[in-house]
Amino acid sequence: MQHPTPTNNSLPLKTAGYQSLAEALDYAATGTTGCNFYNGRGDLTCVLPYSDLRNQAVALAHRLHGLGLERGSTVALVADTHPHFLVLFFACQYAGLVPVPLPAAVHLGGREAFVAHLRAMLVDCRAQAAFAPESFESFLAEAADGLDLRVCGPLSVFEALPAADELPEPPRSDELAYLQYTSGSTRFPRGTMITQKAVLTNLTGILQFGVQIRRGDRFMSWLPYYHDMGLVGLILGPVVSQLSVDYLGTREFAMRPRLWLNLMSRNRSTISFSPPFGYALCARRLRDSDLDRFDLSSWRVAGVGAEMIRAGWLRRFAETLAPAGFPASAFLPCYGMAECSLAVSFAPLGQGLEVDRLDADLLAHDRIARPLGPTDKAIRDSEFVNCGRPLPEYEVEIRAADGSLVPERHCGVIFLRGPSVMSGYANNPEASQAALSDDGWLNTGDVGYRAGDSLFITGRAKDLLIINGRNIWPQDLEYIAEQQPEVRPEDASAFSIPGEDGSEVAVLVVQCRERDAFRQASLVERLKQRIQTEFGIACLIELVPLHTLPRTSSGKLSRSGARLDFLKRNGLEDRPVLTQELVNRTPHTEAVDDRES
Repeated sequence: MQHPTPTNNSLPLKTAGYQSLAEALDYAATGTTGCNFYNGRGDLTCVLPYSDLRNQAVALAHRLHGLGLERGSTVALVADTHPHFLVLFFACQYAGLVPVPLPAAVHLGGREAFVAHLRAMLVDCRAQAAFAPESFESFLAEAADGLDLRVCGPLSVFEALPAADELPEPPRSDELAYLQYTSGSTRFPRGTMITQKAVLTNLTGILQFGVQIRRGDRFMSWLPYYHDMGLVGLILGPVVSQLSVDYLGTREFAMRPRLWLNLMSRNRSTISFSPPFGYALCARRLRDSDLDRFDLSSWRVAGVGAEMIRAGWLRRFAETLAPAGFPASAFLPCYGMAECSLAVSFAPLGQGLEVDRLDADLLAHDRIARPLGPTDKAIRDSEFVNCGRPLPEYEVEIRAADGSLVPERHCGVIFLRGPSVMSGYANNPEASQAALSDDGWLNTGDVGYRAGDSLFITGRAKDLLIINGRNIWPQDLEYIAEQQPEVRPEDASAFSIPGEDGSEVAVLVVQCRERDAFRQASLVERLKQRIQTEFGIACLIELVPLHTLPRTSSGKLSRSGARLDFLKRNGLEDRPVLTQELVNRTPHTEAVDDRES
């Protein structure tokens, strides 16, 4: 019978001073901790101590080096939650090659779209070799057909390669550690170039200042390996801190989210991260009878980031799981992105959620974040979560559209400069130049404000709706939809489209579980009235079946994708202008799919 790797390690805790990720694994391998993999039933299926991971990676690195590839060549890795991914990733580190994690999410438009997505990434990163676990082997083979790859297939294909006698020189700190594809959807995702120094500096900040790592900590993760939070935070973070980590596949979590809590409870895990929707999904699926099965009192860091943080979702999670010992103070809001390796800022540890309640109309009209007191009243208010102070050595500026700095509590675009910012986008000098200035400032594309030392994120600049001269955040419209009994979290997507007179028209696409046409019409009317009352604007409401709204590779709702799909459904691809006839029409009332999402 297998037993998971232990929590405690005899090694002195070390989180800094490494020149490369390979050196970090060398040190972790001298201890007793490692990785543990669980299936969809919660069974332990594989135990991979860091010592075994290093041995397998070094052996495979000899075979990769035997290919004779130029140092720094890219190796694409379909990043399913599987131990073979870790072996290939670290084999590339020892072989002087650059791993490129690729999505393992076939649901993104079906097989044809997924294969096309893989192929485009293989071409974009100029892969010389490509790996996929056996469950994704056929997808990779189809995507790579006709491409000039030296080797392509599952681990067994790589293990059959002849081995070189020696390994190349160890990675230098200024060499690339990996390419991380962003999950953005307005353009084709771009590969961020992250050096060894950049990612190791970021990990030191995360471990020392963000989660303040301790001996005896234990990680738990269901996050995708191809997402920056999953890769950097929950694969590289445990290795660099020599701590054990338990993995549950992302698909398994989506089908059985209670397994996350079950494994946290069983293994007495102390650190786990999730986007807000993960906490919302978990709370939604819980039953009162589940609570007696969990003991979450050891959970000291419940990290939350990767998308706009909805305080209400987290409060519901904390309230639901309080009887199981979950401490609300464990919530650790943070802010970051793949372009910065991972993390930029963390709220104070142990503080939980600190929320800024603002006058929403003042924010919309003047972009001023004026806080409301407990007894203050406003026509509308908005809540934003404190994402804390930037990590050491990071500079943060909030800039207006003309590039000038804005005062405290004024909204603007967030610009960053620091040691873990990317070198640029691989093979894309135009995008690199647009995002990075010559003196190292990164335009994040995010909008937010500073309050003292704290950073608050209000949205993405590209998502902002400007209706009748007002700034309206799409999440505010989506929130109104989610308050209706027929609509669940993340079942709505808001965006805008030009009208015939040149003005912008708000559109809200809602996944609806209600089949009755009369009740559908009631939902639409309620939404229109609420939006008119709260925002003073008209809004086109479209009801669609479940599983219609598109997501990015990291699982976030894609507003730009929802907008494109809306245009296609309504025959507006060639002329994206809303006619008055379309605005006034009866919304979609197709039969909806009532499967559990």
